[in-house]
Amino acid sequence: MNLPGVKVLHDEAAIAARVGELGTRITRDYQGKELVVVGVLKGSFMFFADLVRAIDLPISIDFLGVASYGGNTKSSGVVQLTSDLSHPITGKHVLLVEDIVDTGLTMRYLLDNLATRHPASLAVCSLLEKPARMRVPIEIVYLGFSIPDEFVVGYGLDHAQKYRNLGFLGILEGAV
Repeated sequence: MNLPGVKVLHDEAAIAARVGELGTRITRDYQGKELVVVGVLKGSFMFFADLVRAIDLPISIDFLGVASYGGNTKSSGVVQLTSDLSHPITGKHVLLVEDIVDTGLTMRYLLDNLATRHPASLAVCSLLEKPARMRVPIEIVYLGFSIPDEFVVGYGLDHAQKYRNLGFLGILEGAV
């Protein structure tokens, strides 16, 4: 799909290859452990679906809903939990799957929140990170791509709830 104003950053083939690599690493690292894979909604849904299919382990899945952008192209810094986990994670290995770690503020909030629930371990898998915008350090154990400070849409990421359905990751030109 070719859209005016959206420049392709990573195409479907590059995304699929990287997700496969991440799934292989996660499979290896969590062999023999009880893994709960938690998707952060809404942006991670496409990445999450492809990633869990690439993990060759018996896993449990759950979701968290958060909001920090509203209709803007920059995070407000205020994190709103819109949906919580449906099952306890005490004593379980938790992999938190996010679409993008931008400032790190949302991820820091989620990691601090989940740590109070006493998981056996807690790690981050993110499709994207923007090092130039990072305000708090976040260890991303499983990273898809590091990207420049541009507003990215597609493959689950949106601008004002649009563009999520694109199969590729693109830079929304003119977004500030």
